[in-house]
Amino acid sequence: MTVQQVIPVLRIFDYQKAVEFYIGWLGFKIEWEHTFEENLPIYMQIARDGITLHLSEHNGDATPCAKVFVRCTGLK
Repeated sequence: MTVQQVIPVLRIFDYQKAVEFYIGWLGFKIEWEHTFEENLPIYMQIARDGITLHLSEHNGDATPCAKVFVRCTGLK
């Protein structure tokens, strides 16, 4: 088996707070966002320095207590 990429799915409950944390504070960039209609849950992909995460407002995706460890240096 050769692993090419791992993309954790993390549950979010508030789009604006998620953007504030992941984009504003951690420095990720939004690569794409998807919603079926306006005012429905959003599913998005963010990335930074080779790390890709999916963030989901959908009920049942991931759990509120998930953890992802990313070992790195120089985080600002």
